[in-house]
Amino acid sequence: MVVQSVPTRMRLAYDVLPSPVGDVLILCNERALCSLDYRGYDERMHALLRKRFGECEIVEERDPLGMTSMMRAYFDGNIRAIDDAVVETGGTPYQERVWAALRVIPHGQTWTYGQLAARVGGGTVARAVGHANSLNPVAIVVPCHRVIGADASLTGYAGGLERKQWLLEHERTYAGPPSLFTPR
Repeated sequence: MVVQSVPTRMRLAYDVLPSPVGDVLILCNERALCSLDYRGYDERMHALLRKRFGECEIVEERDPLGMTSMMRAYFDGNIRAIDDAVVETGGTPYQERVWAALRVIPHGQTWTYGQLAARVGGGTVARAVGHANSLNPVAIVVPCHRVIGADASLTGYAGGLERKQWLLEHERTYAGPPSLFTPR
């Protein structure tokens, strides 16, 4: 008798957090935050999840891995509450480098796409960095909102520029004095 194994689908626990920037959708597997996006961007989120993990079993769970509590604390002013959150972004090696570099940008500060490109070793390939930013599956925790245009304009944010502006102002309010850190 031959027994065929049926591929198991990844199980993702989700929760919804009402926030000042709209409902935030939080999805975690058993070990990490896999997706954080905004209600209304569900199709984008599901497309990114399918691309990374195939079809998933998504089940409602209150406060998966404590992420809802961490995000609530962030919105309440403890902006460092999410700093140590474990994420599983599932990108290409280049995307992973870009997303890791985003987590180095200090709270309350911004980098240009060019500065971010230089940080990840891409020289002046700001367009490639911008593309990786646009595919970031974990908004806020992987802070792509901290990247701005060369002219200091708020350019591109999958969640909308109003949210980007709010997040930057929120972080500046609670970040304390700016550090002397300058990206390489």
